[in-house]
Amino acid sequence: MSIISINNQITVPENHSQNPVWIGSDDSISFDGEGIKAKLLNLKQPCYFVRKKGQIGVTNHGYLGDSNNGRSQEIETLTAIPPLLTQQLGDPSFLDFHQVKYAYMTGAMANGIASKELVIALGKENILSSFGAAGLVPDRIEKVIHTIQDALPDKPYCFNLIHSPSELAIEERTVDLYLQYQVNTVEASAFLDLTPNIVYYRVAGLSVNSSHQIEINNKVIAKISRREVATKFLQPAPEKILKQLVSQGLITELQAKLASEVPMADDITVEADSGGHTDNRPLVCLLPSILALRDEIQEKYNYKTPVRVGAAGGIGTPQSALGAFMMGAAYVVTGSINQSCIEAGASKHTKRLLAQTEMTDVMMAPAADMFEMGVKLQVLKRGTMFGMRSRRLFDYYINYNSIEEIPTVEREKLEKQIFRKTLEEVWQDTVTYFNQRDPEQITRAENNPKRKMALIFRSYLGLSSRWSNTGEKGREIDYQIWCGPVMGAFNNWVKDSYLAEPNNRKVNDLAHHIMIGSTYLYRLQNLKLQGIIMPAKYWNYCPQPLWVVL
Repeated sequence: MSIISINNQITVPENHSQNPVWIGSDDSISFDGEGIKAKLLNLKQPCYFVRKKGQIGVTNHGYLGDSNNGRSQEIETLTAIPPLLTQQLGDPSFLDFHQVKYAYMTGAMANGIASKELVIALGKENILSSFGAAGLVPDRIEKVIHTIQDALPDKPYCFNLIHSPSELAIEERTVDLYLQYQVNTVEASAFLDLTPNIVYYRVAGLSVNSSHQIEINNKVIAKISRREVATKFLQPAPEKILKQLVSQGLITELQAKLASEVPMADDITVEADSGGHTDNRPLVCLLPSILALRDEIQEKYNYKTPVRVGAAGGIGTPQSALGAFMMGAAYVVTGSINQSCIEAGASKHTKRLLAQTEMTDVMMAPAADMFEMGVKLQVLKRGTMFGMRSRRLFDYYINYNSIEEIPTVEREKLEKQIFRKTLEEVWQDTVTYFNQRDPEQITRAENNPKRKMALIFRSYLGLSSRWSNTGEKGREIDYQIWCGPVMGAFNNWVKDSYLAEPNNRKVNDLAHHIMIGSTYLYRLQNLKLQGIIMPAKYWNYCPQPLWVVL
């Protein structure tokens, strides 16, 4: 099949005429580039490609019929494509199950960066968003629950439940709050194994309805990056933990029995190279692997509703979102890019840095919550020395068994350059902090010099994130800003649009543009499969204010 080009605009196969033919008014046809793109962006309407006097045009009007009253010589029908809605991308059961309009959600960014304002703004648009509860004390989480539930009485929302191996009391108390206030969707993250806390949340919401079907009232979206962890969430709850919960009177025998018939999660979010906690896995390798694992486990257990598998990490442009959908993702999750939006719980300085970020402006650094385990997270290195300074602290932790073992000269540098106070003062601040949050931490460190050193170092890691959120003056160089390379990709995409300015970035706009852009590009791909090849200029979806687009 030979390809011919018309007016250096659109290429079509030779002799590509279609039967039936387009019937409609010539006045509705656009032949110029701007008009053609506008027709293609009108996703709710079909597109008809015609050729008139050697020019290719596009219209959203008319219909296909067997005859056009003898005008077939004047207007040649090339092809037609149906309407294509954003709601058609992804798994429709995700929309029904969570009562949302897009197969799209925003992930939790800890310490309230994924703020209540962010969750409420998206929830009002029927878009699922996860509140960043990780790192917050239960009292603050409780207040946020009230605020979000009051603002979204019948709209979707989600709360993060992060695995906290160093603070299991916080994890347990958080689950108690979610059950107490009927938070019916959690995003479980950073789990290396199932804990009684996440199993308790899941199983406590199981019941049988009047039709003798299992009702899942506590929904779990598990964020994973490893097959072994995915396996645990794809399978039913472990019998050992169920027996423990029954013996404690936390769940009933019936609920334990029902738990053997449902998976631990309704949705699995495959997290590739992302901001914050990440294994830096490439999505094109990880997502197909987890999809195959899901199918293998589904064949074994034959769940009534198979677990959906979504994609996160690197999702920040229409191209990346469409790529994930084409690989089989049931939904997509954005993270880093939302941190630069006006609703995010980050300071203006941090948002300005994020808006200037390139894809290479990131690095790995020790994580505060899993410092002793050597777990790392991805942070911004542009405009901050946090990454290098936190690595330095971890080197001290590896090489010495106590603060006292560190050479005096090095300790003085720590006090002057990083902590800006004596290490003894830092320890006293740490004692005060954990006495309010988790006193057991101090008890465990009193006779363990290395653990005491870890808590002192972790104080810097914890404060640096808070400084970034609150905009602590004089500490800008120490801001810990969780960020993946997708931030740079997003900035490149929007550089010529109104979204280049951080004060214009709203989470709803980002969600709409990524989904609309993905759907638009999918439409162009459909045309390509039919032999209609659009020039490069049409493949650039540049965000415009939503009142122009919608």
